[in-house]
Amino acid sequence: MDASLLQEVPHRRFNPLTREWVLVSPHRTKRPWLGRVEKPAAANLPAYDPTCYLCPGNERADGARNPKYNSTFVFDNDFAALLPDAPSFEVNEGSLLTAQSEKGICRVICFSPRHDLTIPRMSLDEICQVIGVWAAEFRRLREIDWVHHVQIFENRGALMGASNPHPHCQIWANASMPDLPAKELASVREYREAKKSCLLCDYLQLELQRGERVICENEGFAVMTPFWAVWPFETLLVSKRHFASMEELAGDEAKFLADILRRITIRYDNLFETSFPYSMGFHQRPANGREYPEWHFHAHYFPPLLRSATVQKFMVGYELLGNPQRDITAESAARRLKELSEIHYLDRV
Repeated sequence: MDASLLQEVPHRRFNPLTREWVLVSPHRTKRPWLGRVEKPAAANLPAYDPTCYLCPGNERADGARNPKYNSTFVFDNDFAALLPDAPSFEVNEGSLLTAQSEKGICRVICFSPRHDLTIPRMSLDEICQVIGVWAAEFRRLREIDWVHHVQIFENRGALMGASNPHPHCQIWANASMPDLPAKELASVREYREAKKSCLLCDYLQLELQRGERVICENEGFAVMTPFWAVWPFETLLVSKRHFASMEELAGDEAKFLADILRRITIRYDNLFETSFPYSMGFHQRPANGREYPEWHFHAHYFPPLLRSATVQKFMVGYELLGNPQRDITAESAARRLKELSEIHYLDRV
């Protein structure tokens, strides 16, 4: 097939991880844009904010007081979406009205005592400390007998619903397996049974050979705009070695992970010269004590910005009623991200 057709003709792309389709309409990038394209006002955050409920020594919303921490800080979410002591119940009326209780634990991890730091502005050592906490929390939570999935994720920016600009992420430990990881597990398991190999190992090698969607890589990890991306500048982070969870990081892989996290988020910030909003999360093996040889450690970045720091993509119309659609191809998005500097725009002379 003429590869140029992917940049010119409407087509569908298949996501083998979720077994869903995305409609791509590359010809629509030629339509005139009448909306505003602008940079937001710079957010000059202080290193310490006395009103912030995540800064060291400050009182949180529920009245608890933070210790005067000097690296990372972890605590149970004061307004948790899941509760470990939720009473058990089930509702099923003709398979039409179905519900069941869900136990869980919600944790918050502050990356740094600095109110004004984010991953792209942190040092590799500081990011390695965060990775160490992620791994330790995953290990601790998966050892709880009723926990079956541990989701580490970061909502960055008010646009993504972050209620506080202080650099932090969340961990939700569920008694059940959420839908998206469950879809991925079914796909990678079926692929392994059919091909006798790993879906993400094979996909990564294909992308590294082609090169057109790979944005950055190091000895341990690669980041690419996946062929089936839905969001304009969506990326997929994949480990080069096949392993299933963060607690299996070996040798210098924690440093390599810190490096790749910093490099992709610097590129994001540089794209529109703003603190780039996104939802990011690691997908690791289920936390039920069983072996999952088919599972491959990876992370997703889902950023909403489309044309500038203030113009975002919305899921509307056909996308709500049919399936996701995008105009900017994965290849052109990857090219734009790849061409960006890895020196943060705030650090340029």
